[in-house]
Amino acid sequence: MSIIKDIRKPVATEIKSFDKQFKSILNSKVPLLNTITNFLYRNKGKQMRPLFVFLSAKSLGEINKSTYTAASLIELLHTATLIHDDVVDDSLERRGFFSINALWKSKISVLIGDYLLAQGLLLSVANKEYEMLEIVSQAVKEMSEGELLQLKKTRKLNLSEADYFDIIEKKTAALIMACTKSGAKSTGADEEIMQIMSDLGKNIGLAFQIKDDLFDYEINNNTGKPSGNDVQEKKLTLPLIYSLNNCDQQARNQIIKIINRKKSDHQSLQTIVNFVHQYKGIEYARDKMNEYKSAAFSQLKKLPQNDAQESLQQLIEYTVTRNK
Repeated sequence: MSIIKDIRKPVATEIKSFDKQFKSILNSKVPLLNTITNFLYRNKGKQMRPLFVFLSAKSLGEINKSTYTAASLIELLHTATLIHDDVVDDSLERRGFFSINALWKSKISVLIGDYLLAQGLLLSVANKEYEMLEIVSQAVKEMSEGELLQLKKTRKLNLSEADYFDIIEKKTAALIMACTKSGAKSTGADEEIMQIMSDLGKNIGLAFQIKDDLFDYEINNNTGKPSGNDVQEKKLTLPLIYSLNNCDQQARNQIIKIINRKKSDHQSLQTIVNFVHQYKGIEYARDKMNEYKSAAFSQLKKLPQNDAQESLQQLIEYTVTRNK
């Protein structure tokens, strides 16, 4: 957490102000809503996406009211999608705590997600931030398409590498793109800078998701074992896709058979992890992740050199070196 604290330094004051404003946005006259939104606020995580918004804006100009609106929109959207994802995945845990789905069940979870999305719409309209709303709405559209594409492909276990990148560009990179792009927009950036910031966000998002996918095959500090969460949910990610495309037919059939089982035990998961290591899936995914990191750094060099730009560099590095 100290790394994030250092990264936040150029915008620490603004993040603190944002935190207070965001809490007030969550308030409602309905007691149940307040109970749940207070729970969300207490377990809000690192708030990396608002951080991307503020650093993007500060690297280009001055943070202003429009920047705060952008950060709030992004955080409302992100929180809503996480809640809805937990319903879709029937997940009972989020960031080491019980999920809204676990504590208040699916009906209330969906309604809470809808409430947060509605608050974002109202915030945009109240501040006449229609272009900002368009940027964020595009991200919502992309994320929904990505989820549906993944659900369809997962059922058939026929995900290609091209499909994988299409999915993660929509599911993950679209939101990071919205962060960097809306941060730039809030400072009045021109079309050329907006495109640079869009490309920057896309490359960071792709690197971020590949790093997430690698965790499935790394030793968990709590259990001493690989998590295998994606495998158990029959999600084919880059390390496994690459390995399946570069092994013989017999090995491929064996792994597909294991994935198709209703429930995978530790031995089965370990077999898949060993298979991915054997066929260099981990190395390939890391190389791809570093390619996107390098591309993000190349985009960043086109921005003015200042404290916020340096913090963005550190945040990109953190994205691919974090341990959770």
